[in-house]
Amino acid sequence: MHTSIKQVRVLRHPWETSDPFLFCAYHRDQYPKGKPDMSPKASLAGRSLGQDFGGKDGWSMYHGTKVPGFPAHPHAGFETITIVTEGLVDHSDSLGAAGRFGNGDVQWMTAGKGVQHAEMFPLLNENEGNPFELFQIWLNLPKASKKVDPHYKMLWNEDIPVATIKDGQDRTTKIKIVAGDYNDTKALEPTPDSWAADPANGLAVWIIEMEADATFTLPTANEGLNRALFYYSGEGVEIEGKNIAKSHAIELHSHLDTEIKNGNTTSHFLLLQGKPMNEPVAQYGPFVANSQQEIQELMYDFQRTQFGGWPWESPAKVHPKERGRFALHVDGKEELKD
Repeated sequence: MHTSIKQVRVLRHPWETSDPFLFCAYHRDQYPKGKPDMSPKASLAGRSLGQDFGGKDGWSMYHGTKVPGFPAHPHAGFETITIVTEGLVDHSDSLGAAGRFGNGDVQWMTAGKGVQHAEMFPLLNENEGNPFELFQIWLNLPKASKKVDPHYKMLWNEDIPVATIKDGQDRTTKIKIVAGDYNDTKALEPTPDSWAADPANGLAVWIIEMEADATFTLPTANEGLNRALFYYSGEGVEIEGKNIAKSHAIELHSHLDTEIKNGNTTSHFLLLQGKPMNEPVAQYGPFVANSQQEIQELMYDFQRTQFGGWPWESPAKVHPKERGRFALHVDGKEELKD
């Protein structure tokens, strides 16, 4: 009997991925009520502010000292795909772009030759908690695109296609297609220099939600793609006849279909798939290149230019509380969503 499963492994932070992906950071925080300044309405005592990853009381401040999040930091040589299923993120960058997105939105950012950005998590709800869930996928850039100009694009929740599949018992599986396609349901266009922009690379980023007791068959794709399911929410599933608990990654053969039988509660998966670049990867923190010499050049360039400097009044820039979801682009174009 042929099985599509190559390997099953426990998920550890950050989630280990395969070429063309670099890794996936997953954050699930049950933030408390917010104050008028969008900081937590809770004591911060006992936290290592500026470096708080402990998950005390079910949430972390990360590198934030007032509002949770990640103040200004550089990226170069790869892309970030940031999926926010719950909560909001305030984006600001060294090129003067900004935005507030979340509750299903996706930001796709090509760092290219270098950009600084801040990602802060404003706690807008003062009368109830502020649950938050975020995936940040680091997608490598091929050597030919490592030095492109930085660029970011918003994929708004209401525009992202969702495929709905019913099994023989009328139970539902939904696939939110951030990249790739499922039958005739195709993703929005990615950023122009992305590995995802060429359909031959078979890149797919899906969020899969399965109703309790639903059955779904993950279809075949081209042979030779790296394909993995990250099972992050649920009470157990059966994949190719193998019982698998949540918090596991399942590496799959891309040219074989995969039968998934869900357990008795809703389950969620992240699917990452793509043709490997098969290029050398040199990485130092937020800098990704093809050699250590190129890493040194990137670090020197950042020290010299700060990738454009920082045009905002604070490295932990948070937008006014009354602002809805929006995106301000470098060319001055503004998208207002609510």
